[in-house]
Amino acid sequence: MLRVVNLSKFFNIHFLDNKQIEGCHNVSFAIRKGQFLAISGPSGIGKSTILKCIYRTYLPTGGDIWYDSMIFGKVNLAVIADHMVISLRHKEIGYVSQFLKVIPRISAIEIVAEPLLLKNNILPKEAKIRAGELLERLNIPTKLFDAYPVTFSGGEQQRINIARAIIWKPKLLLLDEPTSALDKDSTRIVLTILQELKDEGTAVVGIFHDDDLIKAIADDIYTLS
Repeated sequence: MLRVVNLSKFFNIHFLDNKQIEGCHNVSFAIRKGQFLAISGPSGIGKSTILKCIYRTYLPTGGDIWYDSMIFGKVNLAVIADHMVISLRHKEIGYVSQFLKVIPRISAIEIVAEPLLLKNNILPKEAKIRAGELLERLNIPTKLFDAYPVTFSGGEQQRINIARAIIWKPKLLLLDEPTSALDKDSTRIVLTILQELKDEGTAVVGIFHDDDLIKAIADDIYTLS
């Protein structure tokens, strides 16, 4: 489903006289439908850079990112037009960062339900029911469903972030430290849900610093050094 070939990303730091910093270099791996690939390595080695290149938050400096799209067929995410990238984000590729970024005055249940309304053409009532079920499963109290997530704890915000990204069951899911602020019970629930997505065919590329989590969920590990 996804094949990364000799991916490189360099940054020009303007306030350092355009000094070039290496984000990642000659990265190559492949992932199949329903497979979980974990990217491992020390902090600052370029793990997040790889995910952002796949999601096209960053424009790669070199290499190819071949993806089998349901909409466009086989495409190179490193070079396709921006409007195609946006379509893929709306229809096929999900992304979970470590931080929740939402409009401040929207309730938690609306934030989680929104992808279903945009991507799956589901009626608002049904979308809210499914969002509520997922939030309950992630141990978000019912009394918080209509509250604004900007007032939530870090762990609660991270669970909202995860719920929003997985509720529509993307074809490809990119995870950047999704459990860093979660307790053991919440992490266990997230791993169970991720396993269910895998069983339904979602391919996952994820970053975790916890080796036990990697062993619990990953089918393969790509180690950066």
